[in-house]
Amino acid sequence: MTIEINNLTKFRLDKKLYTGLAKKVIKGENKEIELKNLSIAFVSTTEIKKANKKYRGKDNPTDVLSFGESLNEILICPDVVKKNAEKFGVSFKNEMAKILIHGALHLCGYDHEKSEKEAEVMEQKENFYLNK
Repeated sequence: MTIEINNLTKFRLDKKLYTGLAKKVIKGENKEIELKNLSIAFVSTTEIKKANKKYRGKDNPTDVLSFGESLNEILICPDVVKKNAEKFGVSFKNEMAKILIHGALHLCGYDHEKSEKEAEVMEQKENFYLNK
């Protein structure tokens, strides 16, 4: 499995940590064959807002977007993650890990917007991988 990380922000990020987390989730969900290549890009608020509007019709920045269907890309906005970490009273590092796991689970086929049950399953998986 190849994981490419592109940091297009001013944030200093632990690439090894995020690569390891993504691999853990993908292997844990037995998706290595489908997800041979994965790209994780850390982008600005402006970039993620554009992508959120284009692909989800939502005209605001978000913390993470996942694109499956052979793209296998996760976009993360550290600025939004930082604000959320402060809002939830958790560390930036912890929130970044949670968001990366969240994005990887989307690529593995989970969708919390489908139903409440699916949201519960996804949250349980997030906590499982966070505590691993």
